[in-house]
Amino acid sequence: MSRVLYFDCFSGISGDMTLGALLDAGLPLAALQQALGSLALGDVELRAEKVLRTGVSATKFSVVEHSNREQPENREPANLEPRSNRPHAHRHLPAIFKLIDGSSLSSDGRDRAKAMFQRLGEAEAAIHQMPVEKVHLHEVGALDSIIDIVGTVFAMEWAGADRVACSPLNVGGGMVKAAHGVFPVPAPATVKLLGATPVYSGAVQKELVTPTGALIATTYASAFGPMPAMSVERVGYGAGDRDDPVTPNVLRVLIGEEAAPGSPKRHEREGGGDRVTVIECEIDDMNPQIFGLVMERLYAAGALEVFYVPVQMKKNRPGTLLTVIAPPALRRVMADLVFRETTTIGLRHYEVDRECLDRAIVAVETPVGPVRVKVASRDGRVLNATPEFDDCAALAAASNLPVKDVQAMAMKAYRS
Repeated sequence: MSRVLYFDCFSGISGDMTLGALLDAGLPLAALQQALGSLALGDVELRAEKVLRTGVSATKFSVVEHSNREQPENREPANLEPRSNRPHAHRHLPAIFKLIDGSSLSSDGRDRAKAMFQRLGEAEAAIHQMPVEKVHLHEVGALDSIIDIVGTVFAMEWAGADRVACSPLNVGGGMVKAAHGVFPVPAPATVKLLGATPVYSGAVQKELVTPTGALIATTYASAFGPMPAMSVERVGYGAGDRDDPVTPNVLRVLIGEEAAPGSPKRHEREGGGDRVTVIECEIDDMNPQIFGLVMERLYAAGALEVFYVPVQMKKNRPGTLLTVIAPPALRRVMADLVFRETTTIGLRHYEVDRECLDRAIVAVETPVGPVRVKVASRDGRVLNATPEFDDCAALAAASNLPVKDVQAMAMKAYRS
């Protein structure tokens, strides 16, 4: 059985619409607040309010900063034109990375969030012809946009999807006012992040896909097209700021079990599972400092697994075997990234079958604080339950306890 999440972007996508849709689909606001509170972003309030958009009930996610300090620009206003002219915070990548490193995201989640901001920085650097380390992230460096991206990483871990697909993106049209001037829609940073993603412009001539929305869609989706054959278990609607008179200004998210049309469910087929692509190459002439960055960028581009194994190569030289496991639709993306970021001059790839347990994240309360537990099951029967190590380590440090004691508390709380 394979779990799939589908972004239906008939009215575009933005960071706050994504979080609104996942909250509408069942993500507990308290869990999101707990995950984001560790960023130490000051006195902020997260709001999730039910609204109507062209008669459709949706959740509007927003960030309110209660402070006398200079306010940052409003969040990237999904489908709102023009953008606010208020002053807003400018942050460099190192400052954002420091915030993420101090968060309570899982280790993989922190890597994913930092890789997403790295992509944003590289897109801005290419557009403005400057080194990435000197780039000021304007709208996406503002407080609420940092919350949108880091919050989405946490929310996608909560959703526990094995595969993410996305509709072609309705980018809108017209002009949009941003920090550097007035630009055609989609804005230059959005175009850079979308790359070869299928897009179109509908009747609404407003900005429908923000840079953050483009980043989320291209980071997580392994395929763009019609909704896959699936049994829908959860659906959520995330509201944009405007209430259009004809088309609901919402992002729809559908989560459920994927199945091939006209065939039994995956877990009912003999040898059930799905197909993945394995990409491999050996490297013996690259600075070892680069390997960590390569792994981050592969994960950010949609890799399912990335790992390194020491090998002995020609002329008795020590080397490293790089292995990437990814959805077949991303084979070209993965190969291009490996060639661009490493010194290899060749690689091999092949498809294999795999089987996965169903996964879900459950929050439990322990005597020292909340811990997320990853639960794995098959055919409705729980086979494994593991407390998130980062949660346990943080609570152990705060309570001056051994990590193993906090893990035991979490398991006791889960079993009860």
